Amino acid sequence: MNTKMAIENAILAEIKKYQTVIIHRHQRPDPDCIGAQLALRDILRTSFPDKTVYAVGKHYPGFDWMGKADQDVPDDAYQNALVIVVDTANQPRVDDERWSTGKAVVKIDHHPNEDAFGDLQWVLDQASSTSEMLYDWFAANADALTMPDDAARLLYAGIVGDTGRFMYPATSANTMAVAGKLMTYNFSATDVNQAEDEVSPAVAKLSAYVYQNLAILPSGAAYLKLSDEVIEPFGLGEGDSTSAVVPLPGKITSVVAWAIFVESKDHTYRIRLRSKGPSINELAKNHGGGGHALASGAGAKDQAEIDQVIHELDELVAKYKGENE
Repeated sequence: MNTKMAIENAILAEIKKYQTVIIHRHQRPDPDCIGAQLALRDILRTSFPDKTVYAVGKHYPGFDWMGKADQDVPDDAYQNALVIVVDTANQPRVDDERWSTGKAVVKIDHHPNEDAFGDLQWVLDQASSTSEMLYDWFAANADALTMPDDAARLLYAGIVGDTGRFMYPATSANTMAVAGKLMTYNFSATDVNQAEDEVSPAVAKLSAYVYQNLAILPSGAAYLKLSDEVIEPFGLGEGDSTSAVVPLPGKITSVVAWAIFVESKDHTYRIRLRSKGPSINELAKNHGGGGHALASGAGAKDQAEIDQVIHELDELVAKYKGENE
């Protein structure tokens, strides 16, 4: 038995031990973490109807088309529960701090395993998404598990979201094969694709602002600062998110890598870093973050640190272009 099969079997064996399973995801969710979380909940509820299975996390109306987490999960439910944390690289990002109060913790994730938490960990940083991993887990244990149609829809949505509609380099032959198998279930892939492609009028206007105000340096590095003062007039509702505009600079031919700085409530800045070639996760680590080679996040405490990140990104891209010309 290879290592991958061993961990897939071990996760199922761990699940079978517990009467209660509680599934967590990361804060500020995306389609992959919601898809993986809700699909796993539905697979377990269908496969083990005698178990109590919850999915917890803050409600975001913009993702109601995917489904909803369970609200009002009591604290005492954790007492003898198995907690499964999906698609979450590090402990501070887990939505709902009660995740650490369970009897045991399983981590399932596709980000670099720099925070190796959990009693049992299955981390494949070469996978396109946690949703792809969960389909493979299901397929490896198909004799013991049942896949409802809506769980297939959710996993498909997660893969579509984290691959950028199958554009990103982590999209593999296995990714496409899994997507094809999921499409054999009874749901509309077209509806999922449309839901993930649509934006609200407010986000559409913000997208126009991004294209009009993006600074592109001669190296091919680009950046944009979205302060509260800039964002407020667009009237983004609770279901909207600036994350929808993060991929936009990559559509510009001259842009090689980019940073979008988004002001937080405490007036520091979240940094979303993306790249078409040069690895940007070491830059992210220099500023309290991390992530994938071509998609990372970090933070900046003030304008001086923002300027430093822009300088480092400019140098990184210039070096990359020099080495590849």
